[in-house]
Amino acid sequence: MGHGWGQGWVGPGWAAEGMSGHKGRGPGGRGRPGPPPWVQELVRSFGGPDMGAKARGPKVRRGDVRAAILDVLAVEPMNGYQIIQQISERSAGAWKPSPGSVYPTVQQLEDEGLIEGQEREGRRVLVLTEEGRTYVAEHPDELRATWRPFEATGDEVAAAAGVGDLKPVIGQVMGAVWQIMVSGTDQQRAEAADVLGETRRRLYGLLAEGEPE
Repeated sequence: MGHGWGQGWVGPGWAAEGMSGHKGRGPGGRGRPGPPPWVQELVRSFGGPDMGAKARGPKVRRGDVRAAILDVLAVEPMNGYQIIQQISERSAGAWKPSPGSVYPTVQQLEDEGLIEGQEREGRRVLVLTEEGRTYVAEHPDELRATWRPFEATGDEVAAAAGVGDLKPVIGQVMGAVWQIMVSGTDQQRAEAADVLGETRRRLYGLLAEGEPE
């Protein structure tokens, strides 16, 4: 079942998603420094993640990365970068596993026959196999326990932000835009510009609708 890291996932499939092919660009990278202080401060001011430092939070237990990967893939197929981002969002930014912990775990899950890689719309994504879906269905307590240490963190963030507060979302979007700027391909940056342009038009459309009567 496994592809071997030297053959499939460390090649274009992973590198194109900003995981290992950009030579340390972006936050925490070795080659290029992370975003400048003014960008980091702007993202933090809108409730986004601290892009210049690792988030502190509950201690991650042995096996949590494995359970978290299975749980997020039960929602929808994802590539490696999306898995890391989803885990970070599910833990309210308190836990963002490193590629060094995700890569071997993905390979282990492939070897166990629980997940597999597939080409979808020209991109390589990870999906649960039939055995993987069965495992998720039969171990709900195990998967739920992975997120329990972070539930308080998520509740605190929600309470501080308030219902309908846009600031955390703005911070997350700004962080994602920066990642596209520093590690995305020309095509990805062009597509991101289209997404942002459409978002801007839709936001102005909401204002044009006025207050409901």
